[in-house]
Amino acid sequence: MNDDATMYPIGDVARRTGLSVSAIRFYADAGVVEPSGLTPAGYRLYSIEAVARLEMVRTLRDLDTGLDDIRQLIAGRTTVHELATAHLEVLEREASRLRARRAVLRAIVRQRGSAEQIALLHRLVTMSDEERVRLIEEFWADVSDGLNENPRFVAELNSAPPRLPDEPTPEQLDAWIELASMVSDPEVRRAIRDDLNDRFTDGPGQMLVSPTALASYESATPLIEEAVEAHKAGVAPDSPLGQELAARYLTWLGEMFDASFEDPETRDEIGRGLLEIEPTILADLEQAAQGPPATDPQERYQHLVQVISGTLESNNAQLADYARAFTWLSTALTPTTTPPDYQPRPPRTG
Repeated sequence: MNDDATMYPIGDVARRTGLSVSAIRFYADAGVVEPSGLTPAGYRLYSIEAVARLEMVRTLRDLDTGLDDIRQLIAGRTTVHELATAHLEVLEREASRLRARRAVLRAIVRQRGSAEQIALLHRLVTMSDEERVRLIEEFWADVSDGLNENPRFVAELNSAPPRLPDEPTPEQLDAWIELASMVSDPEVRRAIRDDLNDRFTDGPGQMLVSPTALASYESATPLIEEAVEAHKAGVAPDSPLGQELAARYLTWLGEMFDASFEDPETRDEIGRGLLEIEPTILADLEQAAQGPPATDPQERYQHLVQVISGTLESNNAQLADYARAFTWLSTALTPTTTPPDYQPRPPRTG
């Protein structure tokens, strides 16, 4: 039995819930939240439980939840968690479509695209993961034509393909549109193919990307990483560890070129050569951060891949660490290569 003292007339319910009187009547007539009782004059009354249901209905409707789903929730045929999960999936799909649409529009505005380009841009954004992989694989198969005498080098050209995340940022979508457009351009493909063949088909360039050279580069990676850690830890280049790494570097270099680099003059020459690496790399990184993006197709490709994959900052930081490690190694090779302002980094704490 209902007690009028615990019931609220429709006007009070409207003020409590923020719903209009007409909306409350609509939800009653639709069988979503019916009145809890009537006054002797026939006016609708709502219990506190009904008011709570109406507040929930308002929240769900603000989230664009359908009336049928709300009825099932109130009737106990579904749970809030199930309803929220299903609704979240819908919203995420819609958000993904909106991001893609925004990326297309931004590209059209940026490129002043024609009507014919709109369909292409939309196609590039909405590609599946498999289609994106195929596009990049086909691009590298095309531009590496003529380099088949070195299968490992050809394979490593696409060793870090772009990976568009499930929740890409606008910048990542823009980068993907630019990259996909670039690798689809026959002129870009021709320029990269010609450059690769000019540099690596024969002569010294072919030797630098031979299977033996690539394996040698790979074997040197742990040594350089040890030098990075030693530099970061503030280890002096003339310490026993510094001298050990310098000796291992010379051994590696000698094995790669089938020569000996142990005499003082050669050590000094190598050390001075290593000193040129850090300022060159750091200057390139600074220019890339402050200036316009790279216009060289291969450099631009690598930049866009890192933006798409979200690895640009970490890769740049690693590159800077490697550059400083080469300066540290140069100082370890011979004191005559020490820069005038060289100061070992203090040991890391924590």
